[in-house]
Amino acid sequence: MNHSLLAIILPLSLCAFAAAQTTPPATFVQRLQSGKPQKIVFYGTSLTHYGAWTKRLTDVLDKQFPHLVTTFNGGQSGEMSRWGLEHLKERVLDERPDVVFLEYSTNDSVERFHLSLDESRKNLETIIDQIRAARPNCQVILQVMNPVIGRPVGDAGHRVDLDKYQQVIRDVGKARGLLVIDHMPAWQRLLDQGEGEFKKYVPDGLHPGGPGIDKYMMPTLLAALGLKA
Repeated sequence: MNHSLLAIILPLSLCAFAAAQTTPPATFVQRLQSGKPQKIVFYGTSLTHYGAWTKRLTDVLDKQFPHLVTTFNGGQSGEMSRWGLEHLKERVLDERPDVVFLEYSTNDSVERFHLSLDESRKNLETIIDQIRAARPNCQVILQVMNPVIGRPVGDAGHRVDLDKYQQVIRDVGKARGLLVIDHMPAWQRLLDQGEGEFKKYVPDGLHPGGPGIDKYMMPTLLAALGLKA
């Protein structure tokens, strides 16, 4: 290739690469950057209710934006989007949030709940609609969580077509123009190394431990929000 042409193309390529690696801050982060206090509500399953990521994220935000962030964890272990819709007022709307982190696909796929893909999507869309109606400027952030292993047929936590329920999250997020934080790629790379390796970070096959949160979840979460650790 002509050296003069290469001298033009290479800098342009590097600029494009750098741009691709830069994620604009999430809307609520931009508000924090401008000095506006933000109320965060975390809403979902036990992965939110007991998830160490909520505390990790709060700590990062408190460090970068002192005295501007308040949080409320409205998650509930063992529940799914039907429950989430029924309890939306007291667990989310009454808190008057500026941003809501939302995940339910992991439990929507639990066989014993008999919750179809259509209902899962309808519940999610109704939750989003009700949040927007009550809080028009509230940012709704959807999350696709981690794989689940070790829940065979007959187990109370047996999940059917988890990947399809996760896809509902992606599809609704795309249709609504919402930020979707997809944790599956990072976790799937770990699971591809074998179930033994996966269980080092997700001991019960469902709930990531602290080291797993730090190594496999937080980097994805912070990058998607445009935050540094």
